Parts: sequence; structure tokens; C-alpha cells
Amino acid sequence: MFRTLLFSALSGLYLTGAVLADVPRVATDIAPVHGLVARVMQGVGSPDLIVQQGASPHGYSLRPSEAMAIDRADYVFWMGEALTPWLEGTLDSLAAEARVIELLDVDGVIALPFREGARFETHEDHSEEGEHSDDHNEHEEAEHDDHDDHETHAEHDDHESHDHEGVDPHAWLAPANGSLWLALIAEELAQFDPDNAAAYRANAEAGKAEIAAAVVTIDAALEPLRNGGFVVFHDAYQYFETSFDLTALGAISLSDASAPSPARIAEVRDTVAELSASCVFSEPQFNPGLVATVLDGTEAKTAVIDPMGTALPLGPQFYPTLLLDLGQKRANYH
Repeated sequence: MFRTLLFSALSGLYLTGAVLADVPRVATDIAPVHGLVARVMQGVGSPDLIVQQGASPHGYSLRPSEAMAIDRADYVFWMGEALTPWLEGTLDSLAAEARVIELLDVDGVIALPFREGARFETHEDHSEEGEHSDDHNEHEEAEHDDHDDHETHAEHDDHESHDHEGVDPHAWLAPANGSLWLALIAEELAQFDPDNAAAYRANAEAGKAEIAAAVVTIDAALEPLRNGGFVVFHDAYQYFETSFDLTALGAISLSDASAPSPARIAEVRDTVAELSASCVFSEPQFNPGLVATVLDGTEAKTAVIDPMGTALPLGPQFYPTLLLDLGQKRANYH
């Protein structure tokens, strides 16, 4: 009797292992991508996260467990070398047998160019440009150089860590991209693991519905704030701004991989004062003293937001929670 029970138990473990072995092993670069993959894989498996929460994606030293996750992966979903330039070579060597998908290069993705300067163009700037199309001073020409010649981005010191033909890599903050990627991830995993294809596709559809519901909630919360301008610590939010018709007036730092110059800080401070910015948003990992300098002499409020969702729990609900968190914090400070 004992031998029969032992044989049955061992057989069950073997069969369970065989089923689990068919589930793809997936590595993801950052928490927002991890959240999307976790939503698709919910009830089937869990992805691995390469860049841990709270760390900068622009420069990172892999832990042995993270290198192992890449090495054993069947799939790697990552934003691309525009966000994590150091990871490209690592994937070439450790993920040679994996299917590696760069989300910024997916067909149909919304991809925006980097913005130049400490002060951004606003809707009013575009209107004035239309009325005075023949009147281009030197400042205007400098602002438009990035639209005429993207090669200048690669030459700009502040853009060295983001060089991807001028593409802003923070594309996960466009809800439309999140929905697009959910469908892509589901189809990729369904091809690898047809036994769970229905689950992947159903999870993706449910995830898209959750994103759509989040967008409705955020739109309603932000409706009274459409005309209010704000300043961010670093230029990571234009996908969110574009998606919800918000107006960012400028950024203290061009990226979280570069320190702002005194001249840039002064320009942002002048922008806050001249355009009556409602709020200056900081981020958890940055020096609050710089924000205090920008706020000096103004009536603008300050709050902390985070495009990476550092304080949010990982898992299937991470992505819509990140969008809702950004929308709610913007609505709270106006």
C-alpha cells in the first residue's frame, strides 16, 4: 500500500513538472513591463524582473539571480536600448536562445521624440507659431532643431544615455501602448504554449478592459485641470500628458541619468513664475533641494510622483494601478 501511494505521489510530481515545463520562462526589464506580462500570465506562471524597483534602468549591475533569469528565459520583453542601453549586450550573450522583443519597436506603438530645453512648447506656443509662422527668432529655431534633425539628439550630452534615434523611451505611460503590448504578449506566449493559449488571450482582454476603466477614471479626475500647467522633475511623462491632454511646462532635469545645470534650473524657475505653474512634481530618488530652488518665490505646490511605480506592489494589477496613481496625484495637486 505504501509503495502504491509513493508511486502515485511521485508520478503526480512528475506530471506536474512536465506541465510546468511547458509554461514559458519570461524575463522583463522594468516593473511596468513586468506588470503587463504578469497580467497575461496570471494563473499560469510568473515573469522575472531584471531591474529591481528603486534602481535606475539606465545603469544597473545584474545580480546573479537576474543574470540566471535572463539565461534561462524563453522570452525577454524589454522597452529597448533607449531606456536600458547596458542591457543590449547582456541579452546578446545571455539570451541568445530566447525570443527577445523590444516593445518600442512593435508595429503600431506610439513613439514620441525627446523634447529639448527646460521649457516645453505648450498649446499656446503652437497657436502663436501658426499666427506668426514667418517670425522665427534664434530661440524658436533652437527649439525646432530637434524636429528637423534628430541626429542632434545623439550629439547632445544629456541624451547619451537615451540614444534611440531621438525616441523618448517612457512609452509605457501611454495606456494605448499598454493595451497594444498586452495583446502582443498574449499572442507570443500562446504560440509557445498552446495549451494555455486561451488563458493568455483571456487575461490580455481582461487587462485591456482594466486599462480602459482606468482611463475613464483618470479622464474624469483630470477634466477640471486641462488648462493648468505643471513642471516635472525629469522629462518622463509626455506619453501620459499626451494621452490625457495635460500641459507640462518644463522639466528640471532632461533625464534621471543627468544632473541639471544651474542655467536650466534658473530657466525652469522663471517658467514656474511666469506661467503660474500649479505644481512642481518631484520623484522619490531625486534631490528635493532642487525642487525647493525652483519653487522659491512662487505659489506652486509640490508633490512626489514616480513613472516607475517604485512603491507599488508587483503583480497583475501593477500597470493600471500605476496609471491611476499618476492620475490621482496630478488631480490632488492643482
